[in-house]
Amino acid sequence: MIPFCTSPLESRLTRQASASHITGMKAVVSIPDAVFAEGERLAQRLRTSRSQLYARALSDFVIQHEDDKITAAMNSVLDDVGAEVDEFSRRAARRTLRHVEW
Repeated sequence: MIPFCTSPLESRLTRQASASHITGMKAVVSIPDAVFAEGERLAQRLRTSRSQLYARALSDFVIQHEDDKITAAMNSVLDDVGAEVDEFSRRAARRTLRHVEW
């Protein structure tokens, strides 16, 4: 997770999923036996409840797919202005990437 790109949804979901006692909607879901067993082992390893594990997993999944809206918006802008890259932009990108820690 990149701290400076935190969206309001991501902040809210992360706070809710990290709460020590989860309150909210109860849901009945069907989970394949193998996935359930892995979830049980992970919850024990993380020393967290099954409910908190599932809430965190769903929160992460929702946040991951929130990026789809951002990508769609950026693609729309590129459709409007074009995706051609001039030499100045190319040099600036290379210079910037040299300073990015991978």
